[in-house]
Amino acid sequence: MAHSVQNVRPAMQAATVISIRDLQTRCSRCGIREMCLPVGLDADALRKLDGVVTARTRVRKGQAVYRAGDAFTALYAIRLGTCKTMVLASDGREQISGYHLVGDLLGLDGIAHERHECHAVALEDTEVCVMPFDHLEELARAVAPLQHNLHRFLSREIGREQHLMLMLGSMRAEARLAAFLLNLADRYRMRGYASTEFVLRMTREEIGSYLGLKLETVSRLFSRFHAEGLLQVHARTVSKLDLPALRTLAGIC
Repeated sequence: MAHSVQNVRPAMQAATVISIRDLQTRCSRCGIREMCLPVGLDADALRKLDGVVTARTRVRKGQAVYRAGDAFTALYAIRLGTCKTMVLASDGREQISGYHLVGDLLGLDGIAHERHECHAVALEDTEVCVMPFDHLEELARAVAPLQHNLHRFLSREIGREQHLMLMLGSMRAEARLAAFLLNLADRYRMRGYASTEFVLRMTREEIGSYLGLKLETVSRLFSRFHAEGLLQVHARTVSKLDLPALRTLAGIC
């Protein structure tokens, strides 16, 4: 069984010594801070946030960052890699509820009841920054821009869940897959990557779980999209996405 890393705690440090590990965990020195929680913070706020990030933890592919039922202690910012979140149905089936990229926050599901309601699992070797929530919440009360950023992430999570409900409730199968690909294209573009070529870290079966589709349906749709020139697909790499055509198919203006 994979072990979770959610119980990471800060190590004792000498007051006058700054180690290489300390420097590596600092938001002020992180290359992705403009797409993560520190976005837009001034130097003083960044310095204060540096004191909140207690560790940068590596999570191997298939390992859990946290599991449903674990005590909620921290939020986790993805610095490298990708993760999925999933819930367990009453019959033991796994339902994928989220596909998370660099700069995304994990753990927001635990705020309400102080226990996590889903599993968060690395889809590839991943690195997360650990932010104990009690310290983060205290700092957010004092630093208005940080509080605003935290609220934005919470709002984004609500919007993502609403969008997923819309897809599962009213979209045809081909529209669901088109909307999923468009969402990924936009998220990669916002991170400075190519929006028309990327690697899908989720398997076809996991994509089906996320979209409420059978594996056979997802595979058939990828083959159809390829044949119609909407994209090219090789293994898990999709490229040459025809974004306007996909928007039409998804019903997105």
